Amino acid sequence: MITGQGSTELAIEAIKQGAVDYIEKPLNTERLNKLKAQIPKLLDQFALLEKNRELTARLEGLTHYGELTGQSEAMRSVYQVIDAVSNSNASVLILGESGTGKELVARAIHQKSERARGPFFALNCAALPKEILENELFGHEKGAFTGSTNEKPGAFEMASGGTLFLDEVAEMATDIQVKLLRALESRMVRRLGGKKEIPVDIRVVAATNRDLQKALSEGELREDLYYRLAVVEIYLPPLRERADDIQLLAKEFLAHYASQNGKNVTGFADDAWDWILSFSWPGNVRELKNALQRGVIMSRGEKIGLSDMVQRHLRQAPESTALTIPVGQTTVAHARRQLILKTFASADGDIVRTGKLAGVSVDDVRREILALLETGGSNNGGPSADTEARITRKSDGGAPARPAAKS
Repeated sequence: MITGQGSTELAIEAIKQGAVDYIEKPLNTERLNKLKAQIPKLLDQFALLEKNRELTARLEGLTHYGELTGQSEAMRSVYQVIDAVSNSNASVLILGESGTGKELVARAIHQKSERARGPFFALNCAALPKEILENELFGHEKGAFTGSTNEKPGAFEMASGGTLFLDEVAEMATDIQVKLLRALESRMVRRLGGKKEIPVDIRVVAATNRDLQKALSEGELREDLYYRLAVVEIYLPPLRERADDIQLLAKEFLAHYASQNGKNVTGFADDAWDWILSFSWPGNVRELKNALQRGVIMSRGEKIGLSDMVQRHLRQAPESTALTIPVGQTTVAHARRQLILKTFASADGDIVRTGKLAGVSVDDVRREILALLETGGSNNGGPSADTEARITRKSDGGAPARPAAKS
């Protein structure tokens, strides 16, 4: 909004009505140039917003998207953004903790795009020393350095026609960030020791598990590179913020590893389920996957027990009682369920105590726990009759039933 009669009240109202900037006259060239630079990104954001509205209904109830698994509201939001952005050439920056599946998101973007027939080339920027990373990105000519007896194309050339995924991009040395920025802007690369510019046709998807604000303020990630990479940002939530997906993931991993190892393992013992649903999973989906693989391998029966799955140092590990609720991505019903389940875990499975601590009825606690466990029934890892009976007993305070009085 551009006005010659500016005021604080008018500026606030303009932002509320959807304005992205508020400019008072007289205008100057610097301010106009900044505004002009914002327009392409704002148009992309508007197009994504419109497309997201169209996709919401179609994604309701979806449990799988590409190689991703999840049916929580947080994951449906991720699917919406992937669907909206995949057919554009906009750069994407994926944010999320280690083990959340950032590369799977990048692969989903590639597979849903018009570049799906082209290569998907992944490069971990944190796994390589600076000199090797530069060589891997841009390649080299014969004789560029001692031992370079042949020319070698870099990741940009090898990904041409497809997607280049740069994992842990914030770990890249700042001088390489300058070269990366130039390559992204010009779509041209020059090999180490080379003189000619080589055109490339790529779409760049990057990811980081770093705190971006901290990385930017400390100069570890260049601000101009960030703006070039983050045309669209995708936040991939940690597993503790998508508890509704834990059971779905656990069952899938169990079935996969049982088949892979030729074992007749069909479900979980009660103590194993209790731990799976109450553990905070700091390593996210990767940690859950590894725990289930270990459980299947160590299991000697049809059901995985707690001792089969949990490493000794984790069995007595104190659990955090903090509850993180991402504003704007969580409904009241979902937040209520997370509160009850977290309280249930901290109350050692005592339903009466859970109800008192959470300020809800015993029936409400039982309903939330059974709703989470009842998916699929006892034959494929859902709650057994013993589990339901145990929940009912705990709701009665754990006291045994009294015999009927004799007349």
